[in-house]
Amino acid sequence: MLQTMGGNPRNFNELDLYSLPSPCFVIDKKALRSNLEVLKKLKFETNVKILIALKAFSTLSLAPLISEYLDGCCSSGLYETKLAAKYFSGEVSTFSPAFKSSEFEEIASLSNHVIFNSLNQFNNFYNIAKRSKKEVGIRVNPLYSEVTNPKYNSAGVCSRLGIHINDLKKIDIDKIDGIHFHTLCEQNFQPLQNTWDQIKNTIIPLSKKLKWINLGGGHHITREDYELGQLKSFLKKLSVETNCQIYIEPGEAVVLDSGVLIGEIVDFFKPNNRLSPYIAITDISATSHIPDVLEAPYRPALLNEAREGYEVVLGGPSCLAGDVIGKYKFKNLPLIGDRIALLDQAHYTIVKTSFFNGIKLPSIALWDSETDNIDIIKQFSYKDFEDKL
Repeated sequence: MLQTMGGNPRNFNELDLYSLPSPCFVIDKKALRSNLEVLKKLKFETNVKILIALKAFSTLSLAPLISEYLDGCCSSGLYETKLAAKYFSGEVSTFSPAFKSSEFEEIASLSNHVIFNSLNQFNNFYNIAKRSKKEVGIRVNPLYSEVTNPKYNSAGVCSRLGIHINDLKKIDIDKIDGIHFHTLCEQNFQPLQNTWDQIKNTIIPLSKKLKWINLGGGHHITREDYELGQLKSFLKKLSVETNCQIYIEPGEAVVLDSGVLIGEIVDFFKPNNRLSPYIAITDISATSHIPDVLEAPYRPALLNEAREGYEVVLGGPSCLAGDVIGKYKFKNLPLIGDRIALLDQAHYTIVKTSFFNGIKLPSIALWDSETDNIDIIKQFSYKDFEDKL
């Protein structure tokens, strides 16, 4: 059975699912502000700088709100860097597994930091970065991670991300301003401490020549059970030990449990086979709208799922046989036209949607559970599909 991810409904029980178009991503601004307050307090108490990872969430209408709380953005290439510079305030830190020569000058012009993934990239683009008066970093592979899914483990010995920690000696440390490493994925504090313990004897002797150390993302800081006190103590100690500015780059933690994906039951039936479950076809597609359901894979939590009842497979409208969201329990058999909501659907969803099979993309709406105000900020049309092709 797939692991169910997400599940804190926060205030979404108060949302009228029928008051919105379907399908539709809905972000609760109150829940988002609550996450941002946690991060702001962490900044205040530890002097850490926090950058939102645009690869996880980059909804532009929320850029002003996010910019009030955080220090800027981390981006993964030219388009995200341009987005960060245009819509968000603060610093822009750009890392890519490989910068293209045709794009790098523009990236450097818009970034505060550029972080290189390999010795080759460092040698090829260092002078361009410095001509633009930008700070330069190198990504390090600590060769240690507690991430069990190989798709999300960036610190394996054969990883394409970062130079091996033992190869740092091949870089002129006087030429770099900072070191970046990222080994976490949806994790609590202890794996960060364990990673640092593996590499600190290499990094600390170099830190007197560095300006900053970037601890990457994957920190589930706004989760209810996150060991926030231990993180605060660690960040304070790290700042003193290294005399460096410390950065972190959360993506999920910024919008954790702040969004849902609303859908509608379009068809419902049970094949004439006693072994077959009830099947509901929805206007939410796993492959087009929430691809991590298939890629991770995982089972999204369902708002108000029954503890006991009828087992119903929720499937999508595409022709992919495996376009299945998951199996869920309903107190009563669902009816055509019923609405459902999948929880924790802000991060790595809106940024990953596709027009596969010509399926309409979900609308995007902002809801403030404090005022019940709804603002539909984006609805997609056939023209959007046509223009992409």
